[in-house]
Parts: sequence; C-alpha cells; structure tokens
Amino acid sequence: MAKSSKRMRGLLKKAPGQDTLPLPEAVALLKQFNTTKFDQTVEIAIRLGVDAKQADQIVRGSVVLPHGIGKSLRVVVFAKGDLADQAKAAGADTVGADDLAKKIKDGWTEFDVCIAAPDMMGLVGPLGKVLGPRGLMPSPRAGTVTPEIGKTVKEYMAGKVEFRNDAGGIVHAVAGKLSFEADKLTDNIRAFIDHVLHLKPATVKGQYVKSIAIKGTMTPSIRIPA
Repeated sequence: MAKSSKRMRGLLKKAPGQDTLPLPEAVALLKQFNTTKFDQTVEIAIRLGVDAKQADQIVRGSVVLPHGIGKSLRVVVFAKGDLADQAKAAGADTVGADDLAKKIKDGWTEFDVCIAAPDMMGLVGPLGKVLGPRGLMPSPRAGTVTPEIGKTVKEYMAGKVEFRNDAGGIVHAVAGKLSFEADKLTDNIRAFIDHVLHLKPATVKGQYVKSIAIKGTMTPSIRIPA
C-alpha cells in the first residue's frame, strides 16, 4: 500500500470519514483543503443502485453546469456546409470531414470532445476503434451526434460534461475548480446530482442513489447525503 504524504495525513484528520456533511458544509471544508500550488479539479462520484450489466440500466448523458468547469475544452466537429460554418462560428477548434477522419485514423486524438452531424456518421463510424477506448466517440444519447452543431459546440465550450456509469455503477464527473466561489461549486454539484436523479431507469428497483462524495485532485473525499 502506498504511504500517504504528510500533507494528506493532515487533511485526513480534518475529513469526516464515512460521516456525511450537508453540501454547503462539505464544499466549505473541501475549499480548506486547497493547499497545493495548482488549482485542483473538483470531482463528484455518485454510487448508483443499478445493474451495470443490464443495458436498460445504464445511466449516461450530459449536462451543462451553471458555472462551467474552469477548463477550456478542445472541441472537434465532423460537419460540412452550413453546419461546418456554424461549428467554426461557435468556436470549435477543428472542423472537417474526410481530412479530419484521416488525421484521427492516423492517431491524432489531441481533443476533449468530438461532435458530429448525423450525416457524417458513415465517416465517423469506422473511427470507433480509435475514439471509443478514449471515450471520444460521438453518440446520439450523449448529445454529440446532433443537427444542432452550433448550439452543442457552445454548450461544451461553456462547461458541458458527459458521464456514464462504470462497471461498478458509479458515475464520475468534473464539477469545477477549488478556486471557484463556494456557492458556484455548490450550484454545479447540485445541478449534476439533480440531472442524474432525473435519469433513473424505470427498471431500477430499490434505492437508486446509494452514496455521493466530492473531492479535489489531491484531497480526501467528503460524503454528502444521498
């Protein structure tokens, strides 16, 4: 087992352990852990009572957080004609078709989000082996295959996050930066939780949300009420 640093041991003494704190108090405590030289990312993890092996119990989607995530996302778009113009006007980093497909097929993946117009999926589909393992494959369910190219690019530039439960039924997402004001972090976290609650699969029986925790890149986690 890796040995904890002196800094982390000190923070663990302040953390509530398995006890939960109301969200505003949890955020206030988390901000006290901001003792690194860089601006830590705040993450949220929600453990769901879903059977991750059942396709109809997968919880997946995207949501625009009210105060963004404190990071500029690199967005590429597969589109042509008017939709390509919309993507460029909205601020997409790279817009293309066959040329972009070839570049990605050759191994280029220096971007965070890939968006595609519906009529481009015949071109994008074969790139699944490159994009899929990196979580970059456009998907209608995630909202990244869409005719509303300009709107979608703007949403991701403003702080839209994608999520999908893992094999253990846990949903992870970025909720902002530790430098954010406490009320803005609280708003982002609450918005994400509310969105996940609205996505409860009809086939889930029993408790849907089992536990919720927030943490920084280099902090202990803090549990909040489910």
